[in-house]
Amino acid sequence: MSKPIHLRNYVNGTFTDAVDGRTIEVVNPATGEVYATAPLSGQADVDAAMAAAAAAFGTWRDTTPAERQLALLKIADAIEARADELVAVESRNTGKPLALTAADEVPAMVDQIRFFAGAARMLEGKSAGEYMEGMTSIVRREPVGVCAQVAPWNYPMMMAVWKFAPALAAGNTVVLKPSDTTPASTVLMAEIIGQIVPKGVFNVVCGDRETGKAMVEHPTPAMASITGSVRAGMQVAESAAKDVKRVHLELGGKAPVVVFDDADIAKAVEDIALAGYSNAGQDCTAATRVLVHESIHDEFVAALAKAAAATKTGQPDDEDVLYGPLNNANQLKQVTGFIDRLPAHAKVQAGGHRVGDKGYFYAPTVVSGLNQDDEIVQNEVFGPVITVQSFTDEAQALEFANGVEYALASSVWTKDHARAMRMSKALDFGCVWINTHIPLVAEMPHGGYKKSGYGKDLSAYGFEDYTRIKHVMTSLDG
Repeated sequence: MSKPIHLRNYVNGTFTDAVDGRTIEVVNPATGEVYATAPLSGQADVDAAMAAAAAAFGTWRDTTPAERQLALLKIADAIEARADELVAVESRNTGKPLALTAADEVPAMVDQIRFFAGAARMLEGKSAGEYMEGMTSIVRREPVGVCAQVAPWNYPMMMAVWKFAPALAAGNTVVLKPSDTTPASTVLMAEIIGQIVPKGVFNVVCGDRETGKAMVEHPTPAMASITGSVRAGMQVAESAAKDVKRVHLELGGKAPVVVFDDADIAKAVEDIALAGYSNAGQDCTAATRVLVHESIHDEFVAALAKAAAATKTGQPDDEDVLYGPLNNANQLKQVTGFIDRLPAHAKVQAGGHRVGDKGYFYAPTVVSGLNQDDEIVQNEVFGPVITVQSFTDEAQALEFANGVEYALASSVWTKDHARAMRMSKALDFGCVWINTHIPLVAEMPHGGYKKSGYGKDLSAYGFEDYTRIKHVMTSLDG
C-alpha cells in the first residue's frame, strides 16, 4: 500500500496544517484502507479561518455583480477543465464509479455554478416608491456576511458547490468544512477556487464534529448552513440560536414513491430502482419507500426484486456497476442493523447482505410485508434498501406517505392527471415528482419541511437565502 497523502486546510489563500498538528485518517471505502490524512482542526484553526473570511468580506461584498459573475464562471471553467482529476479524487474519496461520477456529477456541478453566476446579476429589490407623503422607499438586498458551511459525505463535491456558489455569488465569504470521511475533493476545489478569488473569500477547514461545532458557535459568522443528519441539524440550530445566527438546514429524507394501479409498472420499476440504488441509496431524496396499490402489489414486488438482482455494485473502475460502497464502516453497520432488526412479518425479497469482505459494499435490497410503524419505514436507512407497502385507496396512500417525520421529496406514478394534481397538492413534501423520481435542475428549489429542515438549495430561492433585506427611506425635501 502506498504512503497516505497529506491533505491540508486552506485559510486566507494558504494551505496549512492544523495549528496543534493533529490529523485524522481518511479511508477509501472501496478498499477499507487508509489513503490520506487530514487536519483535525481545533479552535485556533477555526479562529484563523473566520478572521480571514471577515477581513475579506468588506472587499468581496463591494465587488460588482459582474465581477462576482466572472469569478464564478472562471471557477466553473476551471472545474470543467480539471474534471478528470476531480473525478479521480472524488472516487477515492467515496468509492463512487468513475464513469458515473464523470457523467452525472461534474456536468451538474458546472451547470449549477454557472447558474449562480447568472443569478449574481439578477438581484434586485422592489422598485422605488412613495408609500408616505414626501418619502421615497427603496429595498436593498445585501450579502449576510461570513457563512459557516458544513457539507456531507454523500456528494462531497456537489454539496460543496451547493454551499459556496450561492454564497459567493451574493457577496458573502465562506468557511467550509467537508465531512471528516470525505475531505479530499473539497481541498482540491480550494486549490482551484483560490486561484480565482481574493484570499480569505473561500476557506476550507477539515475536521470532525467538534470542528463543525466550533464553526457554528463562533461569533463571526452571520449564517450557518449544514447538509446532514437531523441530529446534526438540530444541534446546529440550537448552537446558532445562542447568538441568533441565520440557519439553513438540509437534513434527512424518507421519500414516498406512490404507485397507483394505472401506472406503467415496467417504467416505474426501472426508474425507481435507479433512483433508489444510485449512490448506494445515500441520497436524502432517494426512492426508498414505495407505496403500491394492492391490486398490483405482488406483480410490482416481483419486478422490483428482479431489477434489484440485476443491479450491480462494485469497484470504481468497473463500468458495469450502478453504485459503489457505502461511505464508511459506521454506515455499513447502520444499514446492516436495519435489516438484522426487521420484524417477523417483513420479507427480504432481494439482497439484504454485505457484498464481499473488502470495502463497504451492500447488495441492492427489497423488503416487503411492512407496516407503517415499522422502524425501517419510519427512519432513514441511507443505503441501497427499498421498502414496499401496499395501500387500498388514495386516502390511505396519502396517510402512509405523509406519516413520517421527514418531508423532503416524493413521487407519484399514475396516468390520471387529476389524481396526480390532487396528490401533488396533498403530499407534505418540498418536492413532488410525477412519473419520475430524482431529477434536479439548477433553476428549481430543493429543500423540505418538518425534520428535513428549512431553507432552499439551488434556484433563485436558494440564492436569496444568502441575502438580507434592508429598507432605505429618504425624504424628498432634501
